Amino acid sequence: MADLHLLLDGKRLKAQAIKKRQALQRVLYEALRDAIAQGRLQAGAVLPSSRDLARDLAMARNGVIHAYEQLAAEGYVQPSRQGTVVAAFSAVSASRVRAPALLDATALVSQRVRQCDRRRLPEDDLRPFMPGMPALDAFPLPTWQRLCDRALRQGSTLDLGYRHAVGEPDLRQAIATYLRAARGVRCHADQVTITDGTQHSMELCAHILADVGDTVWIEHPGYGGARTAFVQAGLNVVPVTVDADGIAPPEAWWRDKPPRMIYTTPSHQYPLGAVLTLPRRLRLIEQARQAGAWILEDDYDSEFRHDGPPLAAMQGQVDDAPVVYLGTFSKSMFPALRLGFIVWPQALADRAAGVVGELVRRGRPFEQRALAAFIDEGHFTRHLRKMRKLYAERQAALREALARQWPLSGQVLGGQAGMHLVLSLPSEGPDAVQDTSLAHASYALGLSPRPLAMYGTGGVSGFNGLVMGYANTPQARMEGAVKRLVEALAVARLQR
Repeated sequence: MADLHLLLDGKRLKAQAIKKRQALQRVLYEALRDAIAQGRLQAGAVLPSSRDLARDLAMARNGVIHAYEQLAAEGYVQPSRQGTVVAAFSAVSASRVRAPALLDATALVSQRVRQCDRRRLPEDDLRPFMPGMPALDAFPLPTWQRLCDRALRQGSTLDLGYRHAVGEPDLRQAIATYLRAARGVRCHADQVTITDGTQHSMELCAHILADVGDTVWIEHPGYGGARTAFVQAGLNVVPVTVDADGIAPPEAWWRDKPPRMIYTTPSHQYPLGAVLTLPRRLRLIEQARQAGAWILEDDYDSEFRHDGPPLAAMQGQVDDAPVVYLGTFSKSMFPALRLGFIVWPQALADRAAGVVGELVRRGRPFEQRALAAFIDEGHFTRHLRKMRKLYAERQAALREALARQWPLSGQVLGGQAGMHLVLSLPSEGPDAVQDTSLAHASYALGLSPRPLAMYGTGGVSGFNGLVMGYANTPQARMEGAVKRLVEALAVARLQR
């Protein structure tokens, strides 16, 4: 086995083990595996006995035995009367299996997901002007920890198995009670399904309410996650451009492009901030009923209204409305909680529960019970009241800083509610600047505003601006953050 002695050197293997921080037996296994797979050790070759190889490499015999056993388990070698023999193994086949990086990465994924490529670091979400990020510094963490501890102490071994697919009964009841009182939603606990957030809710709706090839109308500009969920479900996505009064589908579309589902954010259009007017709400409900379509009402950050009480949900404005109500705690509490909910129409509730039972394996009962207690004991309502005041103050600080420092003319949109503003940008003339360029320059300076271009869903163009979250930026930091935004503007204009 002179060839093997050339391939294996005890000192070199030990040096590799130190460098890789791996056990010596692992390094020996990998060296033998690679030699066999690449054809440097031919089929039929007999490896030294474990005792002899351990002596030659100055290592423990048990380490050699472990390497041989692993090779045998994976089919690289096989025991025989002659000893441990290299198996008949195709080096060409092995090299192909072990080199996936040489393949075209695009060809390895489905056509549905080839446009999906968002790579965002968690720390990016904590930068000033990140939309959708609540005031994490103001969340009552000690209260939440106490409720989680209590839920864990009161748990049992029964809670360690799969749980109710539609969610814990305590949380479903708490949500139904809250929604009836605070949002005007007509519902009972049996209509509520707990999900992993709004994105998961939309995926469930797409699978339960529509078939592949069905048409879904979505807002433009709008929430990109909605488009992603519906495209992944194989639906035909049709963008509907919004105006100052919300979503406005052309009348002819009900005949020419009839939808199976309509996704909308009526209480606070995301991202432009428009409120769907009452006449449009009632008309949309009636037309959806006639067309046999479902309206998905995403009640995005509706709790945070700054010029009056929160608007009533669309779902509760008409008896037996064909509206599926979607909500989340990612904005009202914190994103890492990953808990949202669906309120199905009563006629759908039982059937949907059975389907969800097939599609979902639910767990995390302790967090759900802690959240139920957080709502039932009044902590949730108190937290929302505190956040409305705080967000109004932070929005005012942002507006004041922009008024003092921002050199361009343009509107500030969407301030009646929510956690963000839209700063419109000029698209023509000497002051023209592209929102994507400005967002990129802002990121380089430690900010995370989002360009309106990333919210495009394919409708009529003409939107150019920055979506600027203010909820997670303290007032004391607002002036400095806007100053950096002005610096980013100078950089973006130089790059035109």
